[in-house]
Amino acid sequence: MPTAELVNDELSKVIDPEIRRPITEIGMVRSIDIDGSTAVIGIDLTTQGCPMRDRITTDVEEAALRADGIDSVRIELGVMSDEQRHGLRAKLRGGKADPVIPFTQPGNLTRIYAIASGKGGVGKSTVTANLAAAMAADGLKVGVLDADIFGFSIPGMLGVQGQPTRIDDMLLPPIAHDIKAVSIGMFVPAGQPVVWRGPMLHRAVEQFLADVFWGDLDILLLDLPPGTGDIAISVAQLLPHAELVVVTTPQAAASTVAERAGAIATQTSQNVVGVIENMAWLDQPDGSRLHLFGEGGGALVSEHLSATLGTSVPLLGQIPLDIAAREAGDAGVPAVLRDAESPAAVELRRIARALATRQRGLAGRSLGVTPVRS
Repeated sequence: MPTAELVNDELSKVIDPEIRRPITEIGMVRSIDIDGSTAVIGIDLTTQGCPMRDRITTDVEEAALRADGIDSVRIELGVMSDEQRHGLRAKLRGGKADPVIPFTQPGNLTRIYAIASGKGGVGKSTVTANLAAAMAADGLKVGVLDADIFGFSIPGMLGVQGQPTRIDDMLLPPIAHDIKAVSIGMFVPAGQPVVWRGPMLHRAVEQFLADVFWGDLDILLLDLPPGTGDIAISVAQLLPHAELVVVTTPQAAASTVAERAGAIATQTSQNVVGVIENMAWLDQPDGSRLHLFGEGGGALVSEHLSATLGTSVPLLGQIPLDIAAREAGDAGVPAVLRDAESPAAVELRRIARALATRQRGLAGRSLGVTPVRS
């Protein structure tokens, strides 16, 4: 005979598509009643207009039908009460009722890379989106924070539409290509500019870090605005362990400015992981390379930053100009997924794997050791 316990066991395998936890764990299963061979299941959605309503309903029905003796399912949808949502927020925040930045909490092992550039137009956002997609495709849990408040482009490059789901003051980031992403572009009407001063920029970045449920990430990538302005300083303050990756082109005008973006580390005490040279060359049909923007810019930035910072700042890679990469970005599907064998995608995937497997430093991290006096 079918039992509620058997059905519950199957429902424990249903993962909420936004929170990425079992629906039984986060309190969405209100009740399970058995009427002969029919399972009557009460489900409480997190919000009235939950965008995942249809998917959750389908997943619950399919799971319940896998239970022995169940031939039909009736689902009664409801919405979580204020008390339920409060409890869920506290659970997702690790028992804390108030917002905290999870990446600064003791024991957090998320690796954070801030993708920076000296000037705009060097392809920083394209690099960010493709690195994220490549890492996610390799099975890592990846998040992207679009910190370029004025020039946001991550939603379009990842094909994200609509706003994040809200659980009162908590945001559930949209997920595209297995990447959790948040951007001010998800809240601004098309064509409307963002006109904010420094304090508002700082608060926006802080909220994206603390008010968003990022979950247990392996990698968090931040797409910084070009230059060394308010947001670069805010990121250094809010995420002191974030490491910088500097993107430049081979052109001398771009590489000279890119050095400043990396040299900010002398004042913020951040680590500069390395330099990525984008638009390095254009492959020709005869196998030769056409260096449209000159040569050596990435190596020059690497050399100068190494001297300025007194530590090795390697050239992580050189990404060729590739029409496939541009087309993929316009289509909302990163090139590493849409045209995986294109020259740019191959190099981006290699850089992503190098960043994902870097040895983690212990500077500033708790070792979990308590000194004992003899």
